[in-house]
Amino acid sequence: MEVVIVPDASSGGELIAEAMARLLRRKPDALLGVATGSTPLPIYEALAAKVRSGAVDASRARVAQLDEYVGLPAEHPESYRSVVRREVLEPLGIKTDAFMGPDGTAEDVQSACAAYDAALAEAGGVDLQLLGIGTDGHIGFNEPCSSLASRTRIKTLTEQTRVDNARFFDGDIAQVPHHVITQGIGTILEARHLVLLATGEGKADAVAATVEGPLAAVCPASALQLHPHATVVVDEGAASKLKLADYFRHTYVNKPDWQGI
Repeated sequence: MEVVIVPDASSGGELIAEAMARLLRRKPDALLGVATGSTPLPIYEALAAKVRSGAVDASRARVAQLDEYVGLPAEHPESYRSVVRREVLEPLGIKTDAFMGPDGTAEDVQSACAAYDAALAEAGGVDLQLLGIGTDGHIGFNEPCSSLASRTRIKTLTEQTRVDNARFFDGDIAQVPHHVITQGIGTILEARHLVLLATGEGKADAVAATVEGPLAAVCPASALQLHPHATVVVDEGAASKLKLADYFRHTYVNKPDWQGI
């Protein structure tokens, strides 16, 4: 696992956006796995700026959703389908037919989960999967003690996650659904490159457990330790509990520019 410590969220967003741009230059129809929430916004803003400037063409890219609320209409402004359209597809000039995601309104949710897992495989797999991390170490909506081999499935959100997400629902936790469809940890690990961005001191404990702690289901993000190409990008606040922070800084400074992340 590579850990890159950056000054702030904007720097992290630019670094990851450049990695995505490099991918799109060599593979224009790459399948990008996207995350939602406030953390990845600097990535999408930086990549959209590159598209506007002509530095990269994202029009042939494909986009795969990480998770979705169950029971929330697709047209609801806070459904992740709506969020991805608003924050990723439209700014990058990607057509909606290049988007794939689980159906959170399906009558048979379990079948919808299996169908999405199969669709990802049939699409050739995710080339680069963006991830955020919860304060409890969750990735996607794989809450603590999720199986490290789990597939796309329905999950019940913890109260803390619902509290964290209430800010997207006018601060009203009663509006936050209790259930979601999420790519499982096993599914996520099949992506060719995993890139996790974490910012702020509130994520410091989760980042330390992910990077330096034991591989344990109680911290789902620690599964990234199993991946052959996982990159964790953190600002100074999120890096504040890392014992090996100086080593991570040293290795990144001395890394060849051509290698990227």
